[in-house]
Amino acid sequence: MSAAGNNRDGSRVIRPGGTIGVLGGGQLGRMLALSGRAMGYRFVTLDPTPDAPCGQVADRQIVASYDDAKAAQSLAEQSDVITYEFENVDADVTELLMRQSYVPQGSKLLYTTQHRLREKRAIEAAGVQVAPYAEIASAEQLREAVVQFGTPCVLKTATGGYDGKGQWVIRSLDEVEEAYDTLSRAKTELVLEQFIRFEKELSVIAARSPRGEVKAFPAAENIHINNILHLSIVPARTSESIQQEAERLAMRIAEALDVIGLIAVEMFLTRDGQLFVNELAPRPHNSGHYTMEACQTSQFEQHVRAICNLPLGSTKLLTPVVMVNVLGQHVEPLLDWIADPESERQPGVTAKVHLYGKQEAKHNRKMGHVNVLADAPEAALQWIEASNIWKTNQ
Repeated sequence: MSAAGNNRDGSRVIRPGGTIGVLGGGQLGRMLALSGRAMGYRFVTLDPTPDAPCGQVADRQIVASYDDAKAAQSLAEQSDVITYEFENVDADVTELLMRQSYVPQGSKLLYTTQHRLREKRAIEAAGVQVAPYAEIASAEQLREAVVQFGTPCVLKTATGGYDGKGQWVIRSLDEVEEAYDTLSRAKTELVLEQFIRFEKELSVIAARSPRGEVKAFPAAENIHINNILHLSIVPARTSESIQQEAERLAMRIAEALDVIGLIAVEMFLTRDGQLFVNELAPRPHNSGHYTMEACQTSQFEQHVRAICNLPLGSTKLLTPVVMVNVLGQHVEPLLDWIADPESERQPGVTAKVHLYGKQEAKHNRKMGHVNVLADAPEAALQWIEASNIWKTNQ
């Protein structure tokens, strides 16, 4: 079976039977591989951790650091197409892979989304609004910007940082010096963002293929605890017009940035109905895990379809759903619930468990998720509360 082919327009197609290389071996790569294997693709992953979550289900794992040029060369030689499961990919390795193999996502989007200032400017260039911001190069400049924006406001490193890391919420002018001194140790540019008094946090996963086909999944309403995603509620508890606008904005960004594969667009919804884009992630995203059972096509199958240039699948929502993350402290209560026939089972509610195969259940470490399917989000939320699995979130 030949893996490569071409569309009538000459764009490259990787057909089932081909090998997909994944840079990164975490849970996103794992779920991508599980979905792609069902379609007939083979997988090889590169990750420094032996027996990584993706490596457990791939055909082969190359155990090496991400900046290992020899390992990257080996990945390229074994792959018909290469994708990545996280943004902080070494630029030199990306360039090497692009020379040696087929990386339809390219390096331009990574270059943009790896840096908050570049990302914000790209979003603005797409005609989509972001929270007012300022580049910060000194404590004095920070003080001036804080006075301009008012408190609270958020100082962030331009690169790195996730799940609340690399950030400082400034609540008074007294914090300016300490905030600047602490975050400037990262030796990267800093950006101050005006705090948006939002009513809800929303996100939309959009997909685009090399042939230019674009589709968006239904908007999710996200709830965070300690800066870590806790719940994604779909349909989002807001008007249909707001949901449609969020999906339209995500597709506009996907087209403007020439995205290939998936892009997650995180947004703030204000009380007066405005949407401000907060962050982008050019990959499958935690807030899109609900699609695995609740949509006709999962985000992972869609990503495979997009990077391989197959027709995109339907993003239709089949059932209301609440995705709830399983952190290290939730694993034992969840395992007890799974094994106990007397555990709370609610009529009309189905809980689908996904665990990632990580070896150590550390506190606040993402270990899995549960998709709770129900006739309405409220019933799923009631089940989550009644199960007591998530009673410890601190």
